[in-house]
Amino acid sequence: MRAEYCYALPEGEMLHATHPEWPLFRVTIHGSDTERVKLSKRLVCAVKHLPLRLQIHYEKDPMRSIEEGVAKDPTLTYNGKILLEGLVSAEEITQTFEKLLQEITDR
Repeated sequence: MRAEYCYALPEGEMLHATHPEWPLFRVTIHGSDTERVKLSKRLVCAVKHLPLRLQIHYEKDPMRSIEEGVAKDPTLTYNGKILLEGLVSAEEITQTFEKLLQEITDR
């Protein structure tokens, strides 16, 4: 099964698509090709054990990224807000998504 190891999630593909009851996070990764792939792999590794669905858009246009306030390569955004900047650790990614899941649960 593909979700058992770390891989760059192809654009449009959904991690944990078989769980429609889990919240869906549509995120964007901004940055150069190499850095986008590194962050995507790390992101999948960091959240694959969490009860969430994930869909990634890859922003390849640097001007569009700059217009959205992105200054570091790579950057992860969600709902128009910067979540993570730079190639952060898997632990930091996990903590960020655990916090987002908690916010949803607390609503």
